[in-house]
Amino acid sequence: MNVRPYRDSDWTEWVRMELALFPDAQADQSSWMRQLLTRTDAAVFIAERDDGSACGFVEAGTRPYADGCDTSPVGYVEAWWVDADMRRHGVGRALLLAAEEWAREKGYQEMASDALLDNTVSHEAHMRSGYEEVDRVVQFRKKLA
Repeated sequence: MNVRPYRDSDWTEWVRMELALFPDAQADQSSWMRQLLTRTDAAVFIAERDDGSACGFVEAGTRPYADGCDTSPVGYVEAWWVDADMRRHGVGRALLLAAEEWAREKGYQEMASDALLDNTVSHEAHMRSGYEEVDRVVQFRKKLA
């Protein structure tokens, strides 16, 4: 397994994995992904199987603040995915380490992330990678029409 920065030739596989992570956001994801690639304060890392095929990714970005953090700005895990057949083999942790190293190189002192309340697999993976839970949020909306 190898983790490396995104290359243009990764687009199809990155889209595949992005849509697996965010299946309800298909129309919006390509636009978000293209925008992410133009940012100087973001990076994408791809994990490869031994045969060179993509098996995971992490999108690292910058936020002015994050709940539970004491410094500003902070590195932020915007999205993180590992194909099911490669989970529990260190791929996710290797991706996070790449994002964290990128953040250190930017001079950030903290890395933050989030996960949906019911995504306990992600919660456990974050904690196994040294992240601590700092808050829980339930969000609300009301249509004004």
